[in-house]
Amino acid sequence: MRERPLEVRRLGRVAYGDGLELQKELEARVIAERTRNYLLLLEHPHTFTLGRRAKTDGVLATADLLRALGVEVFETNRGGRVTYHGIGQVVGYPIVNLSPDREDVHRYVRDLEEVLIRTMSDYGIEAFRIEGLTGVHTTEGKVAAIGVHIKRWVTTHGFALNVNTDLSYYNWIIACEGEPVTSMDRILGRSLEMSEVEDRLIVNFCSVFRSVPVVTETPSAVSI
Repeated sequence: MRERPLEVRRLGRVAYGDGLELQKELEARVIAERTRNYLLLLEHPHTFTLGRRAKTDGVLATADLLRALGVEVFETNRGGRVTYHGIGQVVGYPIVNLSPDREDVHRYVRDLEEVLIRTMSDYGIEAFRIEGLTGVHTTEGKVAAIGVHIKRWVTTHGFALNVNTDLSYYNWIIACEGEPVTSMDRILGRSLEMSEVEDRLIVNFCSVFRSVPVVTETPSAVSI
């Protein structure tokens, strides 16, 4: 399997709607050109997103409470149910062409889980899969959620890894399958540098997906 070029964009804090528009733009580019893949690493303001399997009662907060909490709500075309994006969380959006040698949705999700499991191992955290559930788990709860969309074998959406995340926001949703959630800082008892976690995610992503990072953009070097 040949290695593919991967443009990594480290965007800092990005509004969810802006991140969605950038994904759509890059999705169209990858579908048209099939020459370069992308990995967006960023952080969103407080946001609840509803996937294709989300129920209307998945968000427990009222509209007034959502305003007080500063939370936006978006319906999306990704798989899964309701999840939280917010400050202290690394969100990864791979926009990659799975054709012709990786045309397997289940394999793609397992590969994303593998990237996250390896990253947890880099920090001495034992993480694992649970059969029948999507995402990455620890003995203290789920540390990363995954929800993807695939069009013409090009991926969008991706994963959300709780690093220094305020977990109280999960009290206002029925997250994924309702399993407990945790974060890296809670497990380790200390806060972490987000950029260092991103560094490990990039290394592990390139290893699992046999990719060569060709460009890394920082928040000061990118405009969306």
